[in-house]
Amino acid sequence: MEKEILKMNQITKIYGNGVIANKDVSLTVNHGEIHALMGENGAGKSTLMKILFGFEDKNEGEIIFDGQHLDGKKPAEIIEAGIGMVHQHFMLVESLRVYENVILGMEPKKGLSTDKQKAIELVKELSEKYNLKVDPMAKVSDISVGLKQKVELIKVLARNAKLLILDEPTAVLTPQETEELFEQLLLLKQSGHTIIFISHKIREVKQICDRITVLRRGRLVGTMDAANATEEEISKFMVGRDVILKMNKQPASFGETLLKVENLSFENKDKKKVLNYVNFEVKRGQILGIAGVEGNGQNELAECIFGFHKGVEGKILFEGKNLLDETIMGIRESGVSYIPEDRLTTGVATKVSIWENLVADRIDKKELREKNLLSQKKIKDMSQQLIKDYTILCRNENQEVGMLSGGNMQKVVVAREFSANPDLLIANQPTRGIDVGANEFIWKRIIELRDQGKAIMLISADLNEVLELSDSIMVMCDGEVAGYFEDSKEVSEYELGLYMLGLKKQGQEVAAE
Repeated sequence: MEKEILKMNQITKIYGNGVIANKDVSLTVNHGEIHALMGENGAGKSTLMKILFGFEDKNEGEIIFDGQHLDGKKPAEIIEAGIGMVHQHFMLVESLRVYENVILGMEPKKGLSTDKQKAIELVKELSEKYNLKVDPMAKVSDISVGLKQKVELIKVLARNAKLLILDEPTAVLTPQETEELFEQLLLLKQSGHTIIFISHKIREVKQICDRITVLRRGRLVGTMDAANATEEEISKFMVGRDVILKMNKQPASFGETLLKVENLSFENKDKKKVLNYVNFEVKRGQILGIAGVEGNGQNELAECIFGFHKGVEGKILFEGKNLLDETIMGIRESGVSYIPEDRLTTGVATKVSIWENLVADRIDKKELREKNLLSQKKIKDMSQQLIKDYTILCRNENQEVGMLSGGNMQKVVVAREFSANPDLLIANQPTRGIDVGANEFIWKRIIELRDQGKAIMLISADLNEVLELSDSIMVMCDGEVAGYFEDSKEVSEYELGLYMLGLKKQGQEVAAE
């Protein structure tokens, strides 16, 4: 019989505002297994792990880890007990070297100073033991996203973690980096470590995990063996209904060119050239997918087109008009909508209501006015309709956006931008942090826009999303167009990964042909 290393018994967490995050949730993880924790956004996965790691207090229940009660322990004590967490957003100090990040807070001493050599040796030893291949002297700001994740793993292992919690570990990795990570996780498993793997990606969970626990709306749905469950069964468990995992869209019918980008170049505030002579076009009735490892210029490309930056060189022609001369409001008025990469920073105002966020781009429109004054009834009716159409889980339109789950915040952004009826939609990570049910909903809406003759620029770190939705695909690497495929069916996920990593490259002019 397999020995249980972790038991979370009947965990309940109710916030002060009455929101139930977890209700009677029980999770059992066996020693030496990779155990997936899945569920829709807002299902309670993050809260459950925050309770385990000591970031949140629970109202009821008990936690037993390796025979020890962890109730009421602080994060430092949880780490001491042998639990480590690799967060989705890395907790590294970019200006420090790899070894300095690893030993932060547990520096080996030589007299009164840090024993640098001992620290470097520790990183080397863990790198070799677990095949993580990281240079201890490299500056964190200079290494790739995949290597940063390895540094996070080494940090956790250096603190003698027996149980590792990985939160969406493949969200920013290429297929090649994901495969490498999985090899390392299997090596960790073989060496006796236990892993909780939080993910939305059903295919990956099936590939790497032994068992799967699913939460839905804060409650436990059940635990199943990964090997015996189909992708459709897991999806239904998560959402409570059948979910379409593949999109059967009609063949594209391209119209006239709507957006033409010519020789676009841009330096960021650090004087680093993040876009270098980028050329491409997007036509009516076309979804152009833009793939690339994060930090290779995709986000800056979207922001430049939507007027976020000054000092941009080249041309951004929308129906023949250069958008570089326009304000953000002017760009919106021209018929462009934008779903930003970071919903919290540029997507929503968290301290105000849902309705205020939904009307922020159309406050001066006639459709919301009565005798030239804003009509509260029209605003209320429109907001309630969008909440219904986009299945935003909330009390009502007056609820503060900051009180919503991440997935429902994203739906507020999507509802506002889609309902503006744009000619061009720039969708930057539109389903990031979104559950499989909402994912399907947003995909369908994007395809509906395309079929209405709109143009869509889809920027996504999820290659499955790029391949499922896109009619054409452009790959970016080091701020340049590394590859362009007029027909998305002519390229595989693996080949896209090669272009993303810079191992393959076409000529600069391909996307503009």
